[in-house]
Amino acid sequence: MQQHHLRPPKGAKHKRTRLGRGDGSGHGSYSGRGVKGQKSRTGGGVRVSFQGGQLSLVKSLPKIRGFTNIFRREFMPVNLDRLAGLPSGSEVTPETMVELGLLKSVKKPVKVLGRGELDVPLTVEAHRFSRSARTKIEAAGGTVREIE
Repeated sequence: MQQHHLRPPKGAKHKRTRLGRGDGSGHGSYSGRGVKGQKSRTGGGVRVSFQGGQLSLVKSLPKIRGFTNIFRREFMPVNLDRLAGLPSGSEVTPETMVELGLLKSVKKPVKVLGRGELDVPLTVEAHRFSRSARTKIEAAGGTVREIE
């Protein structure tokens, strides 16, 4: 067998339908588009998301448009169980938390949360404290300082 003997299988090739070539062709005059209307015109038709004039799904779902609070402040959380291993009386600031590996950076404000127990008195400096963290630090004999 040689390349010039190869042929596509029977029925694989179709002649394209030539529209608008007279009534004798079976596809004359209206060329299969019907009579009048938006879809019969050149360039006519509706977009993909069109729902017949009904309010489209994209417009009717508010969650897709969404809302972003431009005044949002994001805090880096640090739990008390991470501070529990520190020596008694030490002063803990966001900078020392970075040195100890508790935080990656001091770019965002720090919030101390109350998970875990604290049994050594510490002086903790942070931008925010949860109510439970504040009471646990003070119950252990430590002090809380808020940074603004």
